[in-house]
This record gives sequence, C-alpha cells and structure tokens, in this order.
Amino acid sequence: MAAEQRKLLEQLMGGPQTSRAAQVSLTDPKVCRSFLVGTCPHDLFTNTKQDLGPCPKIHAESLKAEWEALPEPARQKYGFEIDYMRDLQKYIEECNRRIDAAQRRLEKTPDEIRQTNVLLKAIADLAATVNCGLHEVRVLGDLGEVSRACDEFFRVRQAAQAKAERERELKALSDTSGPSGHQKLQVCDVCGAYLSRLDNDRRLADHFYGKMHLGYAQMRKTYDALPKDLRGSGRGPRAPLPDDGPGMRDDGYGDGGWKGGPRGPRRGGYGGRSGRGFRGGW
Repeated sequence: MAAEQRKLLEQLMGGPQTSRAAQVSLTDPKVCRSFLVGTCPHDLFTNTKQDLGPCPKIHAESLKAEWEALPEPARQKYGFEIDYMRDLQKYIEECNRRIDAAQRRLEKTPDEIRQTNVLLKAIADLAATVNCGLHEVRVLGDLGEVSRACDEFFRVRQAAQAKAERERELKALSDTSGPSGHQKLQVCDVCGAYLSRLDNDRRLADHFYGKMHLGYAQMRKTYDALPKDLRGSGRGPRAPLPDDGPGMRDDGYGDGGWKGGPRGPRRGGYGGRSGRGFRGGW
C-alpha cells in the first residue's frame, strides 16, 4: 500500500525527487542555463517584494566555470544564450503585465481600489500557502510520510483553485472598473512600483538604487544587449533572435523562434529624476 501511495505522490509531483549532489553535465535539463550564461532571475530579487524563491534548477559553480572556460566555437553549438533570453523575456513580460495592471488601478474609484487590494492580498496569501504546501509535500515525501504528503497535496490543490478564482475576480474587476480622478502616484516603467509625484530626491534615490528596481533594470539591459552580442559574434544565423522566429516555445529550452519585435518586451528607461522610467513622466 505504501509503495502505491509513493508512486501516486511521484506522479503528482512530476517524478521522484533526485539528489542535487548527483553528477550532471552542462546539457542536463536540470541545470539552470540562465545561471551558466549570466544571472538567474531567481537570484536578482531575494528578500524583495518580487522574491521568486529558490530556482528549481541546479546552480553549480563548477558547471559555470566549465561554461566560461569553453572557447567561443564550443559555446556556439549549445545556444544557451537563446535559452537565457527566453528566461529573461518571461519575467520581463510578467513585470510588464504588472505595470499595466498597476496603471489601471490608478484609474479606479476608491471603492474599486479597496476591492482590488483585498483581492491582491488574498491572491498573495494563497500563493504563499501553495508554495509552502509544495515545500511541505517534498519534505514529507523525502521522509517517507507518503500518506501525509498526499493529504497536504490535496490542500495545496484546493488553495491553488481558490487562488485561480480570486485571480478571475480580479481580472473581472479590472475589466469593468472606471476612472478615479486625482491620483498623485506614478508607476515605475522598469519595475512596476508605485511612486508619489511628491517624493523628494532621497526617496527617489532609495527606489532607483533599490534591489528590485536594479534587478529589473539589469534584466532589461541584458535582454537588450544579448541580440547585439550574438550577432556581433557571428551567431545570428545559427541562433534565432527576437525578430527572427514565429513564436517562443513554452518549455524554456530548445529550438524555436520568438514572439515580439527586435526590441522584445523592453519598456521605458531605467529611472531618473527627469521622469524616465515612469508612465507618463512627472
């Protein structure tokens, strides 16, 4: 009976948990290619509001050193930079959606803003419940507590369904809400944070030099620079760039084109007192 429960748990969790200490190669799908090539997005926002949690893929300094020691012709055949760009694009587009949603919230009535904040808090709480529950399932599975792990996974699924329902309510509210009026807030066009038009230089500096803003600024700058670097190294014809393909694959790795134009998902500037980096300026 226990063996059957363990098999069911492994199917629910996407397969048995393998040891991270196992020997892996550069091309192993469990290895984080963003970490090998540059900076993994999961490492940019630790202890911020946008903390992505630990990366599910392997970060091994020995593999990164192995990648950096490869000559250019050897790197060329792997195409890991393209995978890195796909990873960056995913998080940049997610940030852009938050920016658009934040801008829409500035156009709502006070009551609509209150309802939106309630839903956002509920979604955040449910997301935390799901993440903690999944971690608990993994721990229980490693300890052999299969029955308890299955019970916890059932609660995680309930929380995920409740989160999806709140997200649908939030979308419906966003689609039907109207303009509000005298807003004194601006949305940062780089990281999506709210800033007041009345903020002094010290508060603005705290934002522009904060970890979250700098993380998204670095991500956007890297995404902009990679196509130029690839073309400059003569790898353009072998590696599809943002304006070369019909659409981006969802698996994050592999061949395939991109969606979007040559500028990809990049938005405004990277901040400054003049208003660059904000929707609509000052």
